[in-house]
Amino acid sequence: MPNPPVPLGYSPVLPGQLANVVTCLEMLAPPPPRPDSGFPPSYELVRVPNPDRAAYRALFRRIGERWLWYSRLVMPDAELAAILADPAVEVFMLRAEGQDLGLLELDFRRMPDCELAFFGLAPEAIGGGLGRTLMNVAIARAWSRPIRRFWVHTCNFDHPAALGFYLRSGFRPYAYQIEVQPDPRLTGHLPRDAAPQVPIIA
Repeated sequence: MPNPPVPLGYSPVLPGQLANVVTCLEMLAPPPPRPDSGFPPSYELVRVPNPDRAAYRALFRRIGERWLWYSRLVMPDAELAAILADPAVEVFMLRAEGQDLGLLELDFRRMPDCELAFFGLAPEAIGGGLGRTLMNVAIARAWSRPIRRFWVHTCNFDHPAALGFYLRSGFRPYAYQIEVQPDPRLTGHLPRDAAPQVPIIA
């Protein structure tokens, strides 16, 4: 049975929870290439098979704390370890001068679909064209396999430019979802001053 639709109108959200509008997007064929400037000489994109959980979560938090990325922080260690160790999951880290500044994660576990599971840059790496170069790598890598669909989801808590960036990259929206979750700032998974643009209602 499909899940019942969300009722029209306003629905209450309990104190301590967050409601988030998710936009699902897909591309069904490789898009025309968009120009990029490449990575600067000091930057290196490295595939990291089975990354260390602590290093992975540190980068995940560094990129996503201000956008309330929480899923991999609350996920049990064994579950996260199984995902990161799966050969059908490709994790790339963008590094410069010994620091991890970007994350690209492609999930091929449900072929012939590929999910752009996580994509992001640390705050100090945003705005210099690195995102376009990283996305071009993601698209080329995904379509180098015999997939029929490359998809991603973003939400209203994400970077304000994220949806437009995905649209310019060739993704097209196909569904909305509503996600209700415990506020990770109240569960202790993120600091209370994370994402000050999203009010805490305890």
